[in-house]
Amino acid sequence: MVDFTLNAKERNDLGKGASRRLRRIADLVPAIVYGGTKAPQSISLETRQLNKALESEAFYSHIISLDVDGKKQNVLLKAVQRHPSKPRIMHVDLLRVIAGHKVTVQVPLHFLNEDTCHGVKQQGGIIFRNLPDIEVSCLPKDLPESIDVDLADLKLGEIIHLSELKLPKGVTIPSLAQGSDHDLPVVNVMAPRVAVEDESDAAAPEAGEESAE
Repeated sequence: MVDFTLNAKERNDLGKGASRRLRRIADLVPAIVYGGTKAPQSISLETRQLNKALESEAFYSHIISLDVDGKKQNVLLKAVQRHPSKPRIMHVDLLRVIAGHKVTVQVPLHFLNEDTCHGVKQQGGIIFRNLPDIEVSCLPKDLPESIDVDLADLKLGEIIHLSELKLPKGVTIPSLAQGSDHDLPVVNVMAPRVAVEDESDAAAPEAGEESAE
């Protein structure tokens, strides 16, 4: 398991102008830490350290050790605001993690055995991934970095839904409590679209044949 640490400094100079100066002059990213019993805290993060951490998929669903002026606390990444046209982070939201209190986090899905999937290898199908990640709820100590989805036995026309995922102990999917309508398809194997179109064309009578009858 990867351990992530971010160094930060508390900031009192707030507002859009101050945030622009942080990004352009000091090469820092404005951020906010909130949650728990403490008041929200405005901080600045080191751009280089943050960008390196964001390169890791695990960072998005991992408990982060945040060091603010020498005082450490555990947080989760909740939101990243990016520049619409430049490779620049504009703002970051961090949520305090409280031991014994459940957290709700988006966790990436890892699709296993795609190359040996029965519906692909034996039946010539194509895998369609409908969800790249899912929202889970659990205690901080049970938070998984990812959820594995084994496709080895998935056959042509079959679908794996949210309710069929194998979750680690203590982890739940909140949306499933809202009813079967929220049991979304995660991944399925379908026949190639070209093959389906070819079969439809073969079944349709030609204009000459139809008029001859």
